[in-house]
Formats: sequence, C-alpha cells, structure tokens
Amino acid sequence: MSKIIGVEQSLTNVEDALKAKGYEVIQLRTEEDAKKCDACVITGQDRDIMGISDPIMAGPVIDADGLSADEVLQRVDKYFH
Repeated sequence: MSKIIGVEQSLTNVEDALKAKGYEVIQLRTEEDAKKCDACVITGQDRDIMGISDPIMAGPVIDADGLSADEVLQRVDKYFH
C-alpha cells in the first residue's frame, strides 16, 4: 500500500514529484484531510491557519518553504525508508 502524502494546494511541483515517485497525493484543504495522511507537506505560512500540526497525525509535517521539489521528496523518502 502506498503512503498518502497531503500537499498544500499551492505546491503543485511537489505534488507532481511525489506522484512520479509512486506516492498517493491528496490536496490539503482541511484538518480532516491531514488526518488521512501519512505525512503532510506545507508552505509553513498556513501551519496554524489550517490546524495542521504533529499531534493531529502520526507522520511528519514537512515545511517546504525554501526547498525544491526534489529536496521535499528526499525528506519524504528518508522518513519512509
């Protein structure tokens, strides 16, 4: 079963990179979306607004601010491998 990665809507390049690597990707719109994910990728600025924080989910919350899509992908891969 593939890991589900929640990605903030503005991070389409990250979403594409994760899908290409075989991850299942959903867009984060609400706190409920985050609860379905094994990991979340956010821009950082919406962390408090969306209510996404580590206690909501077991997996990591990756702040993509200042990172390339490849760097985000490396962080996700590192967590799951």
